Amino acid sequence: MDDFKPAYIESFQSGLLQARADAARPLLKSCRLCPRQCSVDRLGKGHPGVCKTLDKAWVSSFHAHYGEEAPLVGQHGSGTIFFTHCNLLCNFCQNYDISHQGLGQEVTDRQLADMMLSLEREGCHNINFVTPTHVVPQILSALLLACEQGLHVPLVYNSGGYDAVETLQLLTGIFDIYMPDFKFWDSRIADMTCKAPDYPEIARKAILEMHRQVGDLALDENGVAQKGLLLRHLVLPENQAGTREMMRFIANKISVHTYVNIMPKFRHCGDLSNTPQLQRAISRSEYEEALSAARSEGILRLDEPRFAFMMRRV
Repeated sequence: MDDFKPAYIESFQSGLLQARADAARPLLKSCRLCPRQCSVDRLGKGHPGVCKTLDKAWVSSFHAHYGEEAPLVGQHGSGTIFFTHCNLLCNFCQNYDISHQGLGQEVTDRQLADMMLSLEREGCHNINFVTPTHVVPQILSALLLACEQGLHVPLVYNSGGYDAVETLQLLTGIFDIYMPDFKFWDSRIADMTCKAPDYPEIARKAILEMHRQVGDLALDENGVAQKGLLLRHLVLPENQAGTREMMRFIANKISVHTYVNIMPKFRHCGDLSNTPQLQRAISRSEYEEALSAARSEGILRLDEPRFAFMMRRV
């Protein structure tokens, strides 16, 4: 892929990006961008919906990140922009102060564009939008401004997996890399942890659409991601995430070549008062069982853990 060029560049030049931005902004008037379907007027001054965000995006921080998956980090880091608030709101979120408590500040489209350009100038291999689901229109508007000033690195859509297919379709030809979480297979666990019993069905449809758009993860000669799907799966205590069932779905319905990061970093954080079964870290054996389940279902393209995450030894 020596001649690789991010898809949004052609979309900008053809006018498609402008058309998508124009189509996305009015959706905030009666917002149904995500599966919560709040239908609130985010262009007015009224009460915001679940994501607590009106017409401007909120950002908590932006920087070169070296703790992401190896294909994103490369030598110079992934240029992460952490959006404040969230449409999913898992009770165990490791960024609870950002997603639940609203740590961050409003930014204009111009400021968001400048963040992208700044990260590119630092040498970051990509622009990694963390928790972008509820601010797709703002991202598209800011991307237009960044394109006018020559942005040319891949874009990463780094979401919790609770994404509406209709919204994702607006991003066809815009994003090259999708990195969703695949959190829960059991609707009861999804309901208990984030009040989203439809999460398993929604996430399956969303991931299928993401793969339809970009295919399997493709790397350059240095092992840096250029295009494709990268899945994250957080192992939960007592296999409450349903790891084996997820891996079987990925292998049978998406691709056995899917790049998957099976993460052992679950820890007791957030507000777990109503989920006592999550009030401990996972054990080493639970993590190893998850890896074994993935391999036995045919998923062999696994991210190599590079940090010592907190695990309960048994």
